[in-house]
Amino acid sequence: MIKHLMSILISIFISGYHGKTTDFAKNSSCHRTTIAHFLNSGKWDDPLLSDTLKRSVIEIIYSEAACTGKPVFCIVDDTIASKTKPSSRALHPIEDAYFHQSHLKGKQDYGHQAVAVMLSCNGIVLNYTFVMYNKSISKINIVENIAKELPVPPVMSYFLCDCWYTSEKIINTFAAKGFHTIGALKTNRMLYPFGFKKKLNELAALLSTTRSNFHLVTVKKQKYYVYRYEGKLNGIENAVVLLSYPEKAFGNPKALRAFLSTDVSLSVGETLSYYTGRWPIEIFFRQCKDKLALDSYQIRSAQGIRRYWLLMSMAHFMCVAGTGEFCSFEKGYHRIESIIQTEKYQYLFQCVKESNDFDAFMKLAG
Repeated sequence: MIKHLMSILISIFISGYHGKTTDFAKNSSCHRTTIAHFLNSGKWDDPLLSDTLKRSVIEIIYSEAACTGKPVFCIVDDTIASKTKPSSRALHPIEDAYFHQSHLKGKQDYGHQAVAVMLSCNGIVLNYTFVMYNKSISKINIVENIAKELPVPPVMSYFLCDCWYTSEKIINTFAAKGFHTIGALKTNRMLYPFGFKKKLNELAALLSTTRSNFHLVTVKKQKYYVYRYEGKLNGIENAVVLLSYPEKAFGNPKALRAFLSTDVSLSVGETLSYYTGRWPIEIFFRQCKDKLALDSYQIRSAQGIRRYWLLMSMAHFMCVAGTGEFCSFEKGYHRIESIIQTEKYQYLFQCVKESNDFDAFMKLAG
């Protein structure tokens, strides 16, 4: 098992990697079909590896929070691992692939949808889990189940999400685990200003007839006009909702953005600043597609795909926390890539110098 795991992990850091079994075989003494069998149906305890990785992430992030007093951010979002739709006559189509609505592409996209959960504190960002959405369980329930397994953090902490996950069920589940919620809201959500029921976008239109109802706030060097509402929402007794326009698009309905915070003690600036802590998950998705072959892996079975995603998470953990210091994924990736290349060339030089082991030499040289 260790031999196959190492072959796959080493492959990830070698130039030209696309997540194919032929990539794995280049760094293994086994045929590509043997490694494919290992992923798809091999008898190894991947839940144990997953639990070990989760415990390591929790230990690092919660320890950082305990030492620094900085909040833990639990960040949730989903992405699509795009695949080519198979012919109706395909004998062995990829399992659990469906059409999903891609908000990035603005259309239906065929492939696997992954719900990712990341934990961060004080600049350390680690992937906690990667769960396949296959329509047997809703994404709301997936996130609920993950929230339930998290230990209570040692400091005041926050669940960060986009508008698809700001549901009453998720908010309450995270609250029971010591997390406030800061999330985006759809602009058609109902608010109750002064006891009257009104859609968020309608309230914003009324208020934006004059700038006097809004405060100009600077977040990450960008300026926004923000109105702060505190009160009831459907399913939530009391929370803060921020109605926000970019400075140069004040009153433009298409530019309106809304954010919810269940921590009513935060200032407007703190709420918006904390929400920007959600951005690392977008970077993570791009890194997975650019460096870890999320869009290009060629594995057909659902179990094999889930196992591959687990190894992707492991590779990400190695880059951030496994090189002797906590660093960004990109820095850790290039450091490991450089070490592997250096050791490869050192071995090639040694082979030439001693004029032996030519089989190994030719394999590496090729």
